[in-house]
Amino acid sequence: MTRKEPADTPLGDAFHLYDTTLRDGAQREGISYSVQDKLAVARLLDELGVGFIEGGWPGALPKDTEFFARAAKGELKLHHAALVAFGATRKAGTTADADPQVRALLDSEAPVITLVAKSDLRHIERALRVDVDEACAMVKDTVEFLTKEGRRVFLDAEHFFDGYAHSPETSLRVLDAAAHAGADVLVLCDTNGGQLPLGLAETVRAVKEKTGFRLGIHCQDDTSCAVANSVAAVQAGVTHVQCTANGYGERAGNADLFAVTGNLVTKLGLDVLPTGGAAELTRVSHALAEIANLAPYTHQAYVGASAFAHKAGLHASAIKVDPLLYNHIDPSSVGNDMRVLVTEMAGRASLELKGRELGVDLAGRPEALTSAITKVKRLEAEGWSFEAADASLELLLRQEADVPAEAPFELESYRVVLDHRPDGEVMAEATVKVHVGGQRVIATAEGIGPVHALDAALRKALSPHLSWLDSVDLADYKVRILQGHPGTDAVTRVLVESTDGEREWTTVGVHGNIVEASWLALCDALVHKSTTVA
Repeated sequence: MTRKEPADTPLGDAFHLYDTTLRDGAQREGISYSVQDKLAVARLLDELGVGFIEGGWPGALPKDTEFFARAAKGELKLHHAALVAFGATRKAGTTADADPQVRALLDSEAPVITLVAKSDLRHIERALRVDVDEACAMVKDTVEFLTKEGRRVFLDAEHFFDGYAHSPETSLRVLDAAAHAGADVLVLCDTNGGQLPLGLAETVRAVKEKTGFRLGIHCQDDTSCAVANSVAAVQAGVTHVQCTANGYGERAGNADLFAVTGNLVTKLGLDVLPTGGAAELTRVSHALAEIANLAPYTHQAYVGASAFAHKAGLHASAIKVDPLLYNHIDPSSVGNDMRVLVTEMAGRASLELKGRELGVDLAGRPEALTSAITKVKRLEAEGWSFEAADASLELLLRQEADVPAEAPFELESYRVVLDHRPDGEVMAEATVKVHVGGQRVIATAEGIGPVHALDAALRKALSPHLSWLDSVDLADYKVRILQGHPGTDAVTRVLVESTDGEREWTTVGVHGNIVEASWLALCDALVHKSTTVA
């Protein structure tokens, strides 16, 4: 809790990677971190190797106050990062040492404090309702007080770019007051998120030339340019970048920590993380999404599941020769993987690469490859989709390669009925007849819907014969009515995601009857699992 500068990063204190997920990111609609969540987020960010972790606003928010108290008592041991408390300058008409909010920043025991201050004349006069002299005095007094107490201080110049465009003299006066009072970094904030990269970079260069101060950048994403603006600011001379995990934040969000870091490391050659840290970007991104109870964004740059996924046959042909021909970096350098998607667009190279990925070797087997391509394209035309159902695709490829997966059971028949009871409750009952382990088995079970009942009946029939079945759970179930088949004649596509606690796999079924489509996907799920059982 005493470190004031980042440790173990090649650039050390020369460049700051500053994370504000626990304060600015927590303002995203739908996110509500508990104190335990905040401690877990901080540990993950520290594992990644960011230099500074802004933990929140002690004194203003009870959960943040508790977070800093528990961190100070030893619940948060940071190895790379310095912990930062965020707060405001003293109020007008008082002194810094008498302001309870400023005192709360000291009480947090955080070694670094980031102060937010208005730097736009309009905000100073209309929101703070003071003149520029008093606004600068509020900054000066608070920075001096905190630095004399042994804290390192950064200043977030709120609404800086809008304010600089309106009254550059005022914005520069605020920066000057903070710098001469002892603030280490002056962070230029695009608080409304309305800047574009070229204009923002021009302002950064102008401010740096006029002041010579050490500058930072904080960008909101209202123009979808927060990452680009942050990188442009670095190229213009800032050495302190504030981000949030996965771009979390209010309105459209903030600059995404993982995209910014990926660009700084792989494009600008800046070693802003400890050795090996970049390879942890994907893992940490997904772990932080889980804590926030948000699904990871599959198309997120660098760390998304689709960031290095290739669908077009033209891409796959080139990737087969050299993966970097269609990847801007080696995916493993940021902890991600390249994937080849198989759809009706697939060519021979796509399917061969996908087969290799799934453990089915189609190289040197042109007839099997041609047959597999023909079957995939025919099924895709009928509504099947294999790009999100690797397990079903693997079973198909095994069949075409003459190494079929042996089903652990054989269906004789099934029946599902619905029971609308007098109390209004609707239940489903399913009966399955299967052959398993040399026996004919009949089982019946109830469920809250036809698919639930069918799954329950199948499990009841198979459990005595398949020792691994109890480990398999249904993780997700998706239904889609396919276009071109409206109304009651619609064709249904069902995706079933299964898990055994160690891995997940997805299977697909398509049929005009939703129960049959579900049955096909459920069966594929169990057949695929059986291929992994020794």
